[in-house]
Amino acid sequence: MLNEREIESCYLGQFIPVHYHHNMLMDQNRMHGFKSAIHYAVQPGAKVLELGGGTGVLSWFAAAKAEKVYCVEFNPDMVKEARKMLAMNPNGHKVEVVHADAFEYLPPEPVDVVICEMIHVGMLREKQVEVMESFKRRYLARFGGPLPVFLPEAVIMAVQPLQQEYDFEGFYAPIVQFQEPAVIYAGTMELAAPTVYRVIDFSEPTDTKIAWEGRFLIEKNGTLNAMRFITKNILAVVSEKSSTIDWLNHYMTLPLAHPVQVRAGDVVEVSFQYRAGGSIPSLQAALRADVMVDVMVARAANTEHEHRAAEFA
Repeated sequence: MLNEREIESCYLGQFIPVHYHHNMLMDQNRMHGFKSAIHYAVQPGAKVLELGGGTGVLSWFAAAKAEKVYCVEFNPDMVKEARKMLAMNPNGHKVEVVHADAFEYLPPEPVDVVICEMIHVGMLREKQVEVMESFKRRYLARFGGPLPVFLPEAVIMAVQPLQQEYDFEGFYAPIVQFQEPAVIYAGTMELAAPTVYRVIDFSEPTDTKIAWEGRFLIEKNGTLNAMRFITKNILAVVSEKSSTIDWLNHYMTLPLAHPVQVRAGDVVEVSFQYRAGGSIPSLQAALRADVMVDVMVARAANTEHEHRAAEFA
Protein backbone atom coordinates (compact mmCIF):
# COMPACT_ATOMS: atom_id res chain seq x y z
CA MET A 1 0.00 0.00 0.00
CA LEU A 2 1.28 3.47 -0.90
CA ASN A 3 2.02 5.93 1.88
CA GLU A 4 0.66 9.48 1.87
CA ARG A 5 3.62 11.01 0.04
CA GLU A 6 3.63 8.26 -2.60
CA ILE A 7 -0.09 8.83 -3.22
CA GLU A 8 0.56 12.56 -3.54
CA SER A 9 3.48 11.87 -5.89
CA CYS A 10 1.24 9.90 -8.22
CA TYR A 11 -1.13 12.85 -8.37
CA LEU A 12 1.41 15.65 -8.52
CA GLY A 13 3.62 14.40 -11.30
CA GLN A 14 6.48 12.28 -10.05
CA PHE A 15 4.86 9.35 -11.86
CA ILE A 16 4.30 11.15 -15.15
CA PRO A 17 4.12 8.64 -18.00
CA VAL A 18 6.92 7.99 -20.46
CA HIS A 19 5.19 9.75 -23.35
CA TYR A 20 5.09 13.00 -21.36
CA HIS A 21 8.85 12.80 -20.85
CA HIS A 22 9.17 12.39 -24.60
CA ASN A 23 7.26 15.65 -25.00
CA MET A 24 9.80 17.32 -22.72
CA LEU A 25 12.62 15.93 -24.86
CA MET A 26 11.04 17.65 -27.85
CA ASP A 27 10.86 21.03 -26.06
CA GLN A 28 13.85 22.73 -27.70
CA ASN A 29 13.88 25.76 -25.38
CA ARG A 30 14.04 23.54 -22.31
CA MET A 31 16.62 21.17 -23.78
CA HIS A 32 18.93 23.86 -25.16
CA GLY A 33 18.78 25.91 -21.95
CA PHE A 34 19.64 22.99 -19.69
CA LYS A 35 22.34 21.66 -22.00
CA SER A 36 24.05 25.08 -22.07
CA ALA A 37 23.75 25.58 -18.31
CA ILE A 38 25.02 22.08 -17.49
CA HIS A 39 27.94 22.47 -19.89
CA TYR A 40 28.85 25.71 -18.10
CA ALA A 41 28.35 24.48 -14.51
CA VAL A 42 29.93 21.02 -14.73
CA GLN A 43 33.72 21.09 -14.78
CA PRO A 44 35.87 18.23 -16.10
CA GLY A 45 36.09 15.41 -13.54
CA ALA A 46 33.16 16.71 -11.47
CA LYS A 47 30.77 14.58 -9.43
CA VAL A 48 27.11 15.32 -10.22
CA LEU A 49 23.76 14.38 -8.69
CA GLU A 50 20.41 14.69 -10.44
CA LEU A 51 17.25 14.52 -8.34
CA GLY A 52 14.25 13.35 -10.37
CA GLY A 53 16.06 12.16 -13.47
CA GLY A 54 13.20 11.05 -15.73
CA THR A 55 14.70 9.82 -18.99
CA GLY A 56 18.20 10.68 -17.75
CA VAL A 57 18.84 13.30 -20.43
CA LEU A 58 20.07 16.00 -18.03
CA SER A 59 22.38 13.50 -16.35
CA TRP A 60 23.64 12.56 -19.81
CA PHE A 61 24.42 16.22 -20.56
CA ALA A 62 26.47 16.27 -17.34
CA ALA A 63 28.25 13.02 -18.23
CA ALA A 64 29.97 14.72 -21.18
CA LYS A 65 32.40 16.34 -18.69
CA ALA A 66 31.69 14.73 -15.31
CA GLU A 67 33.57 11.77 -13.90
CA LYS A 68 30.45 10.35 -12.23
CA VAL A 69 26.73 11.17 -12.29
CA TYR A 70 24.13 9.84 -9.84
CA CYS A 71 20.66 9.98 -11.42
CA VAL A 72 17.87 9.47 -8.86
CA GLU A 73 14.40 8.49 -10.07
CA PHE A 74 11.41 7.34 -7.99
CA ASN A 75 9.24 5.92 -10.78
CA PRO A 76 10.31 2.30 -11.47
CA ASP A 77 9.11 2.48 -15.09
CA MET A 78 11.27 5.55 -15.70
CA VAL A 79 14.24 3.88 -14.01
CA LYS A 80 14.08 1.10 -16.60
CA GLU A 81 13.55 3.60 -19.42
CA ALA A 82 16.47 5.79 -18.33
CA ARG A 83 18.86 2.86 -18.04
CA LYS A 84 17.84 1.65 -21.49
CA MET A 85 18.25 5.08 -23.11
CA LEU A 86 21.56 5.87 -21.41
CA ALA A 87 22.97 2.56 -22.61
CA MET A 88 22.29 3.70 -26.18
CA ASN A 89 24.34 6.88 -25.83
CA PRO A 90 28.07 7.63 -25.45
CA ASN A 91 29.14 8.38 -21.86
CA GLY A 92 25.95 6.74 -20.62
CA HIS A 93 28.10 4.36 -18.55
CA LYS A 94 29.14 7.33 -16.38
CA VAL A 95 25.54 7.69 -15.17
CA GLU A 96 24.32 5.47 -12.35
CA VAL A 97 20.51 5.44 -12.34
CA VAL A 98 19.40 5.01 -8.73
CA HIS A 99 15.87 3.87 -7.91
CA ALA A 100 15.18 5.99 -4.81
CA ASP A 101 13.09 8.78 -3.31
CA ALA A 102 14.66 12.20 -3.85
CA PHE A 103 13.38 13.22 -0.41
CA GLU A 104 15.58 10.57 1.19
CA TYR A 105 18.55 9.87 -1.08
CA LEU A 106 22.06 11.17 -0.49
CA PRO A 107 25.01 10.26 -2.72
CA PRO A 108 27.78 8.11 -1.24
CA GLU A 109 30.25 10.99 -1.65
CA PRO A 110 30.19 14.79 -1.85
CA VAL A 111 29.15 16.19 -5.24
CA ASP A 112 30.01 19.38 -7.08
CA VAL A 113 26.72 20.03 -8.88
CA VAL A 114 23.10 19.13 -8.13
CA ILE A 115 20.56 19.20 -10.96
CA CYS A 116 16.88 19.20 -10.04
CA GLU A 117 14.06 19.91 -12.49
CA MET A 118 10.81 19.37 -10.65
CA ILE A 119 9.52 22.71 -11.85
CA HIS A 120 5.97 23.87 -12.44
CA VAL A 121 4.80 27.44 -13.04
CA GLY A 122 4.78 29.34 -9.75
CA MET A 123 6.54 26.39 -8.06
CA LEU A 124 3.12 24.75 -7.78
CA ARG A 125 2.30 21.02 -7.94
CA GLU A 126 5.81 19.64 -8.21
CA LYS A 127 8.17 19.42 -5.24
CA GLN A 128 11.20 21.43 -6.36
CA VAL A 129 11.37 23.65 -3.26
CA GLU A 130 10.67 20.91 -0.72
CA VAL A 131 13.12 18.48 -2.34
CA MET A 132 15.87 21.09 -2.43
CA GLU A 133 15.33 22.15 1.19
CA SER A 134 15.33 18.53 2.35
CA PHE A 135 18.49 17.80 0.38
CA LYS A 136 20.39 20.81 1.73
CA ARG A 137 19.64 19.91 5.36
CA ARG A 138 20.62 16.27 4.93
CA TYR A 139 23.70 16.98 2.80
CA LEU A 140 25.11 19.48 5.31
CA ALA A 141 24.45 17.06 8.17
CA ARG A 142 26.40 14.27 6.43
CA PHE A 143 29.13 16.06 4.51
CA GLY A 144 29.24 19.57 5.97
CA GLY A 145 29.77 22.60 3.73
CA PRO A 146 30.05 23.99 1.25
CA LEU A 147 26.88 23.10 -0.60
CA PRO A 148 27.15 22.04 -4.26
CA VAL A 149 26.22 24.34 -7.11
CA PHE A 150 22.49 24.01 -7.79
CA LEU A 151 20.95 23.98 -11.22
CA PRO A 152 18.70 25.90 -11.58
CA GLU A 153 20.37 28.45 -9.33
CA ALA A 154 17.29 30.63 -8.84
CA VAL A 155 13.71 31.27 -9.91
CA ILE A 156 12.00 34.60 -10.57
CA MET A 157 8.19 34.60 -10.39
CA ALA A 158 5.92 37.38 -11.65
CA VAL A 159 2.21 38.05 -12.05
CA GLN A 160 0.25 40.13 -14.58
CA PRO A 161 -3.42 41.20 -14.90
CA LEU A 162 -5.23 40.13 -18.09
CA GLN A 163 -8.47 40.25 -19.97
CA GLN A 164 -8.75 36.64 -21.15
CA GLU A 165 -11.22 35.19 -23.68
CA TYR A 166 -13.05 32.12 -22.36
CA ASP A 167 -15.42 31.51 -25.26
CA PHE A 168 -14.93 28.12 -26.93
CA GLU A 169 -17.23 27.92 -29.97
CA GLY A 170 -19.94 29.64 -27.93
CA PHE A 171 -19.25 27.60 -24.78
CA TYR A 172 -18.17 29.82 -21.88
CA ALA A 173 -15.59 28.03 -19.76
CA PRO A 174 -13.24 30.01 -17.46
CA ILE A 175 -10.49 27.41 -17.03
CA VAL A 176 -6.77 27.37 -16.34
CA GLN A 177 -4.77 27.92 -19.53
CA PHE A 178 -1.11 27.39 -20.38
CA GLN A 179 0.37 29.52 -23.14
CA GLU A 180 3.64 29.61 -25.06
CA PRO A 181 5.58 32.74 -23.97
CA ALA A 182 6.64 33.69 -27.51
CA VAL A 183 3.14 33.43 -29.03
CA ILE A 184 0.63 36.31 -29.28
CA TYR A 185 -2.88 35.05 -28.52
CA ALA A 186 -5.81 36.99 -29.98
CA GLY A 187 -7.99 36.30 -26.94
CA THR A 188 -5.45 37.65 -24.43
CA MET A 189 -5.11 41.36 -23.58
CA GLU A 190 -2.46 42.52 -21.13
CA LEU A 191 -3.87 45.19 -18.82
CA ALA A 192 -0.61 46.12 -17.08
CA ALA A 193 3.05 45.14 -17.01
CA PRO A 194 4.12 42.07 -14.98
CA THR A 195 5.33 42.51 -11.41
CA VAL A 196 7.82 40.21 -9.64
CA TYR A 197 6.30 38.69 -6.51
CA ARG A 198 9.00 36.25 -5.39
CA VAL A 199 12.64 35.39 -6.07
CA ILE A 200 13.98 32.04 -4.85
CA ASP A 201 17.73 31.50 -4.51
CA PHE A 202 18.22 27.76 -4.07
CA SER A 203 21.55 28.26 -2.29
CA GLU A 204 19.68 30.01 0.54
CA PRO A 205 17.01 28.68 2.94
CA THR A 206 13.60 28.92 1.30
CA ASP A 207 10.21 29.34 2.97
CA THR A 208 7.61 27.16 1.25
CA LYS A 209 4.87 29.70 2.04
CA ILE A 210 4.38 32.20 -0.77
CA ALA A 211 2.18 35.24 -0.14
CA TRP A 212 1.93 38.54 -2.00
CA GLU A 213 -0.11 41.72 -2.05
CA GLY A 214 0.56 44.47 -4.55
CA ARG A 215 -0.93 47.06 -6.87
CA PHE A 216 -1.09 47.52 -10.63
CA LEU A 217 -1.67 50.71 -12.62
CA ILE A 218 -4.09 49.61 -15.35
CA GLU A 219 -3.02 50.68 -18.84
CA LYS A 220 -6.11 49.73 -20.91
CA ASN A 221 -9.88 49.69 -20.57
CA GLY A 222 -11.27 46.19 -20.22
CA THR A 223 -12.43 43.40 -17.94
CA LEU A 224 -9.89 42.12 -15.46
CA ASN A 225 -10.88 38.47 -15.33
CA ALA A 226 -7.58 36.57 -15.11
CA MET A 227 -4.04 36.70 -13.77
CA ARG A 228 -1.03 35.41 -15.68
CA PHE A 229 1.72 33.70 -13.66
CA ILE A 230 5.23 33.80 -15.12
CA THR A 231 8.18 31.68 -14.00
CA LYS A 232 11.69 32.39 -15.21
CA ASN A 233 14.30 29.81 -14.20
CA ILE A 234 17.86 31.08 -13.86
CA LEU A 235 19.61 27.87 -14.83
CA ALA A 236 23.12 29.26 -14.45
CA VAL A 237 24.72 32.61 -13.67
CA VAL A 238 27.62 33.27 -16.05
CA SER A 239 29.51 35.71 -13.86
CA GLU A 240 32.40 36.36 -16.26
CA LYS A 241 29.93 37.61 -18.87
CA SER A 242 27.50 39.22 -16.38
CA SER A 243 24.72 37.16 -17.95
CA THR A 244 22.47 34.21 -17.20
CA ILE A 245 21.27 31.07 -18.93
CA ASP A 246 17.49 31.03 -18.56
CA TRP A 247 14.47 28.87 -19.21
CA LEU A 248 10.99 30.38 -19.22
CA ASN A 249 8.07 28.11 -18.31
CA HIS A 250 4.79 28.28 -20.19
CA TYR A 251 2.62 31.11 -18.89
CA MET A 252 -0.18 29.97 -16.60
CA THR A 253 -3.40 32.01 -16.73
CA LEU A 254 -5.85 31.62 -13.85
CA PRO A 255 -9.42 32.98 -14.11
CA LEU A 256 -10.66 35.25 -11.33
CA ALA A 257 -13.75 34.17 -9.41
CA HIS A 258 -15.02 37.77 -9.53
CA PRO A 259 -14.02 39.74 -12.68
CA VAL A 260 -13.92 43.54 -12.42
CA GLN A 261 -14.33 46.28 -15.01
CA VAL A 262 -11.25 48.52 -15.24
CA ARG A 263 -10.19 51.66 -17.09
CA ALA A 264 -6.78 53.00 -17.99
CA GLY A 265 -5.48 54.80 -14.90
CA ASP A 266 -7.31 52.62 -12.37
CA VAL A 267 -5.26 51.17 -9.53
CA VAL A 268 -5.99 47.51 -8.80
CA GLU A 269 -4.87 45.64 -5.71
CA VAL A 270 -4.12 41.94 -6.13
CA SER A 271 -3.40 39.42 -3.38
CA PHE A 272 -2.84 35.67 -3.13
CA GLN A 273 -1.06 33.03 -1.10
CA TYR A 274 -0.16 29.38 -1.54
CA ARG A 275 2.39 26.76 -0.58
CA ALA A 276 5.23 25.77 -2.89
CA GLY A 277 4.27 22.34 -4.21
CA GLY A 278 0.59 23.00 -3.50
CA SER A 279 -2.29 22.63 -5.91
CA ILE A 280 -3.44 25.10 -8.56
CA PRO A 281 -6.95 25.24 -7.00
CA SER A 282 -5.39 26.35 -3.68
CA LEU A 283 -3.92 29.38 -5.43
CA GLN A 284 -7.15 30.07 -7.32
CA ALA A 285 -9.14 30.03 -4.08
CA ALA A 286 -6.86 32.68 -2.55
CA LEU A 287 -6.61 34.93 -5.62
CA ARG A 288 -8.24 38.36 -5.19
CA ALA A 289 -8.36 41.54 -7.31
CA ASP A 290 -10.08 44.80 -6.33
CA VAL A 291 -10.18 48.28 -7.84
CA MET A 292 -8.67 50.58 -5.21
CA VAL A 293 -8.69 53.82 -7.24
CA ASP A 294 -11.32 54.25 -9.97
CA VAL A 295 -9.95 56.80 -12.42
CA MET A 296 -13.43 58.05 -13.43
CA VAL A 297 -14.46 58.56 -9.80
CA ALA A 298 -11.14 60.30 -9.10
CA ARG A 299 -11.62 62.61 -12.10
CA ALA A 300 -15.17 63.43 -11.03
CA ALA A 301 -13.97 64.25 -7.53
CA ASN A 302 -11.19 66.47 -8.91
CA THR A 303 -13.67 68.28 -11.16
CA GLU A 304 -16.03 68.87 -8.23
CA HIS A 305 -13.13 70.14 -6.14
CA GLU A 306 -12.09 72.53 -8.93
CA HIS A 307 -15.65 73.86 -9.27
CA ARG A 308 -15.90 74.50 -5.55
CA ALA A 309 -12.51 76.20 -5.51
CA ALA A 310 -13.61 78.43 -8.39
CA GLU A 311 -16.67 79.57 -6.39
CA PHE A 312 -14.37 81.01 -3.72
CA ALA A 313 -11.87 82.52 -6.15
